[in-house]
Amino acid sequence: MIEYLLKLAIMIPVICGLAWATIRVAKKLQNGVGGNGQGKSARIIETTMLSPTLKLAVIEFHGREILVSASRHGLTRLAEAPAREVDTTEREASDDEDAAVQPAKPSFKSVLENMRGAK
Repeated sequence: MIEYLLKLAIMIPVICGLAWATIRVAKKLQNGVGGNGQGKSARIIETTMLSPTLKLAVIEFHGREILVSASRHGLTRLAEAPAREVDTTEREASDDEDAAVQPAKPSFKSVLENMRGAK
């Protein structure tokens, strides 16, 4: 019985360590061998679930934002627009003064609601 408990006390940390190492290696491989994922030309900006089988996504690709629907049957491009520039330092520095001068850019949610209303 002592022999069994000793083997168990040794094997549990070994198995946990292997599982932890496997997860770390999988994360590194997912981001690429180089590491942090910089240098990619495509980036997912926002996603919205419409149903269990249908999802909308905004993808930034080479300075363009592309609205895509993803379903079991594949991807379908719905709309395309120039990419929005988001500068958080300017927005924090200026409050409501700039809102009166520059019209607010519509959010993805408001565009989606407008599209639903048009159908």
